[in-house]
Amino acid sequence: MLKRIVQVAFLFIGGTLGFILLPPLFDVIHLSSNSWINNPYVTVSLGAVLLFILSFVLADPFIRFMKFFEERLLKAPVGDLLFGTIGLIIGLTLAFLVGVALDGLHLAVISDIAPILLSIVLGYVFFQVGFKKRDELMSVFTSRSNKKKEADVGAESFNEVGYKLLDTSVIIDGRIADISKTGFIEGILVVPQFVLTELQHIADSSDTLKRTRGRRGLDILKVLQDASNSNVLITEIDFEDVPEVDLKLVRLAKKMGAQILTNDFNLNKVCELHKVSVLNINDLANAVKPVVIPGEEMNVVVIKDGKEHNQGVAYLDDGTMIVVEEGKSYIGKAIVVIVTSVLQTSAGRMIFAKPKNHK
Repeated sequence: MLKRIVQVAFLFIGGTLGFILLPPLFDVIHLSSNSWINNPYVTVSLGAVLLFILSFVLADPFIRFMKFFEERLLKAPVGDLLFGTIGLIIGLTLAFLVGVALDGLHLAVISDIAPILLSIVLGYVFFQVGFKKRDELMSVFTSRSNKKKEADVGAESFNEVGYKLLDTSVIIDGRIADISKTGFIEGILVVPQFVLTELQHIADSSDTLKRTRGRRGLDILKVLQDASNSNVLITEIDFEDVPEVDLKLVRLAKKMGAQILTNDFNLNKVCELHKVSVLNINDLANAVKPVVIPGEEMNVVVIKDGKEHNQGVAYLDDGTMIVVEEGKSYIGKAIVVIVTSVLQTSAGRMIFAKPKNHK
């Protein structure tokens, strides 16, 4: 079907070219005086027939070129094509203006050839500039205004409202409900719809553990909604172009001027990179834990061996892990240990110790 359309197009193009080009050709070969040949009907017919015959040879290469060009256009981003087209228009406009200026010089050869060359050269150059420099061109016009607008809107909304975005991990963790009851968290707790969707998927999982965690998260949200001293807002704002929930949270936090409540160590790091304020529940839990200093004695029960040779592992009531050097032989026993060092991170606290009576 496409080949037939191309051949018909060649037919009409051939008729047009015959009507334009054949009369001067007849003048050269001295046939212009023959009215049977030099008339519009014959010139159009001859041109159409000649190019239609050539279409049987040229149609397939022309179609392949069209397909290739179409594939390139479809693969190119819309923004690149838009800015490339704008650049092409600017280039052709400049070529036209320069051509008008040259036409005023009354130089026959230059006035005839220069506009064509300028249109090709400037059109191509400005198309490439617009196509390849899209991001830089956009940043020139938008970066300053967007940064100022985001900073003003973010500061205003945060100062006036105090939004706190909840991620999936902190909801499932459950401690946010207890912290909210104490009144230490001010402002509005915001739960995005995409976080609720992720919770629902976890609650519908075929894996028993995941299903239990997802349902626990939904129950915690219900507790937060019913609490008299907490204000929970569910927002429908979404970012369809971003597949990851963590990056959606970061973008939403920037848009609302909000802080993110989480206990996810990796999300904590992502927020730091994006300059987004984050409240890590683990940091809060570590801050309120009793201070342990090197040299202090503790009563612990070694319950398993550690990763390194002869290490044992014990836990405090709050879940803090204690690595006992030379403690493998004390597994299952209650012993007194001396703290040697404490490692504090956003992921938790780890205490290193050694048995007091170990020789």
